[in-house]
This record gives sequence, C-alpha cells and structure tokens, in this order.
Amino acid sequence: MKRLHTSIDFHPINHTELSRKTAIHEAGHAAAIYLGNKQKQLPPVFFQIFIKKHNSGFQSTGCLCKSYASCNNCITKIEGGRLIHTLPYSVDEAISDFSSTQKQAYKNAFEADIINLLAGPLAEANYVAMRDDEPINPRLVNLNALHHYGGSSDLEAINEYLDCLSFNRARQENILSGLFLAAFNFVNDRENWRAIMALADYILTDSKNIIECEEIIAVLDAHYFVSRKNTWC
Repeated sequence: MKRLHTSIDFHPINHTELSRKTAIHEAGHAAAIYLGNKQKQLPPVFFQIFIKKHNSGFQSTGCLCKSYASCNNCITKIEGGRLIHTLPYSVDEAISDFSSTQKQAYKNAFEADIINLLAGPLAEANYVAMRDDEPINPRLVNLNALHHYGGSSDLEAINEYLDCLSFNRARQENILSGLFLAAFNFVNDRENWRAIMALADYILTDSKNIIECEEIIAVLDAHYFVSRKNTWC
C-alpha cells in the first residue's frame, strides 16, 4: 500500500484562529465518534476532551493534532474514542475464528474508526472553506489536502489501520476512498455540522481542563436533535 504523505508546511497564524480551527477539528472527531457511531448502530465508546489553557504546562503528547502540537499551540486533544483498541498484525488472522456476524461487526468498527479520524481534518477544512467563502467538495479537498488542516497525525493513524489489511493496493485505496466520502458527507450534513460547531464553541468557552464524555454527549445531543426536530417540523 502506498503510504500517505505526512509532511506539512506551516504558515504564520494567530493564536485565536488556530485555537478555533483546532477546536473545530477535535469537535469533528468527537461528533463522528458519538453521532456517527450511533447512526451506524455501533456500541458506545468512552472518550473525553483535554483542553490546554494558553501558556499552561499541558503536555500534548499523544494528541490527535500532532501537526499543531509541534508548534506548541495545540489546545485540545481527544483521549479514547476508538472501537478497535489494539490493532492486529493482520485483520484476517485476528478474525479467522469469528462467526460471520462477528466478522461484520469488526469490519464495521474498523471502518468507523477510520471515518472518525478523517472527520477531524475534514471539519477543519469545511470551516476554512466557509470562512473564506470558497466551495468545498471531495475533489477539491482530497486525502493529501488534509495535511493542510491538521490531518498529518490522523493520516498516520489511518496508515496503521491500512497496514492491517491483506488486500492489494488497489483494493485498499478503493476502500479508503469510500470511507473518505462517508466522512466528508458526515461533516457536511447540516445537522451534524451544527452539532460540531456547537461543541467547538463549548470547547473554546469551557473553563475546565477536561470535558468529560457525558458532557460532550449532552452538547452534541442538544444541538443535533433540536436541529433534527426543527427539520422534521
């Protein structure tokens, strides 16, 4: 499988704008983990958001947005949120003794984790496009473009998932293309986007260092389901 390129060029950006982009990035991850998994009828998974206060001693190791962490400006990170806790050397070997139902459940969880990783940089890309009044679609913002939206570490993690698959390169790329489109559609769904933005605003205004899982879910539910109800009406 051809490795996804993971370098990124940095350009000067003010701290306020970087903080907002990072909050939207992590809110995209969180919304996909909770709302996306729920929409797919996948089991709930624990996660929480750590918030770095400006000039605090918060350590950003293990952060989903390592591209920002290297600038020492990363203000948020998600802990947890994966359905597949430990990646196997080979998915085929790991599920060889599973029933057909168990194999399908593992496949669904595996693919959901990749979608949830993609949702963060795609949320950031969507915000930038809206901010700059520019169009956005899967052709304009492709996988490699995600490096410019804090996606380098997300793509590294996706590479680790792809390394577990025994399919040939063409099949792997085809699968990834489908998951990318699914993540793009999730982020660009109007109700999902409102929930993402609401959570990003909550991240930016919250005074605590940790936003617990139940609190994140309450914010997402409040804005997603209210939006859905208004749509139905």
